Amino acid sequence: MVQAVTDQNFETETATGVTLTDFWATWCGPCKMQSPVVDALADARDDVKFVKMDIDANPNTPQSFGIMAIPTLLIKKDGKPVEKVVGYHTKDQLNEILDKYTA
Repeated sequence: MVQAVTDQNFETETATGVTLTDFWATWCGPCKMQSPVVDALADARDDVKFVKMDIDANPNTPQSFGIMAIPTLLIKKDGKPVEKVVGYHTKDQLNEILDKYTA
């Protein structure tokens, strides 16, 4: 399951382990394509926590990480950003990226 997070709880929810945050907006076409891929990954992997953030409702966190385009996926390990990927990515591409941090 992918949990929705806000500016208020983002740091707490992504402070431990490997996390993937999907930054998105309701008006973003590519975000609508990326969302089911992230949902499928969340169902398939229990070694990564998946969260999503609506950038329109929560502008502070995306700004603090320099998110300029969406969809952007931010991977953190133990609370520290380790990788940022912009644009649509397939399940295989994302699994390959996540495997670098969970192995």
